[in-house]
Amino acid sequence: MNWYEKLNQYFPVEEMKSKKHFETLLKEKGDVYHKDEGEYHVMMYAEFDSFIFIDYVYVSPQSRGQGIGSKLMEKLKAKGKPIILEVEPVDYDDTDTEKRLHFYHREGFKHAQSIGYTRKSIATQELNTLEILYWAPDQESEEIIYEKMKEMYEKIHTYKDEEIYGEAYQPVEEVLTIDKSRDVDLFEELKKPKGV
Repeated sequence: MNWYEKLNQYFPVEEMKSKKHFETLLKEKGDVYHKDEGEYHVMMYAEFDSFIFIDYVYVSPQSRGQGIGSKLMEKLKAKGKPIILEVEPVDYDDTDTEKRLHFYHREGFKHAQSIGYTRKSIATQELNTLEILYWAPDQESEEIIYEKMKEMYEKIHTYKDEEIYGEAYQPVEEVLTIDKSRDVDLFEELKKPKGV
């Protein structure tokens, strides 16, 4: 199975980029957009001057628990920049969402509670709400993370979207919001007994 098939099998259709979108980013934005691939993992990420955005991380089920994910995170953390990523909210019917959050919590990531992120999937036309996690070596504020997310959205997620998909993704101001009164803490949710 090639890297795209691995990602496509693992991630929901509403979160996936098309193969053409990946290939275009790797070819035309190769100075920023990268693929880190091994026998048991695939990681797609964008490295900007002042931050890193993890687009996708896949570790094969048979090799989980062997430290591959931690090694990938350590490699990115060694660059000394904030690391940002999107995650699905906890879904107790999908144990992977819970395991994923526990993993990022152990790796020192924080939940950007004030940042809202909802965008319409071009594939399904449905709204997809994700949460933002970040690792901040210099205690960067959520406002800074929000500005970096906006930059990433415009330079990566919507890159050549009309050309590739035949329609444009929503503008960034419709997708990303910041609201200090937003009271959601993914990591607190994890501590609650299931079903509460």
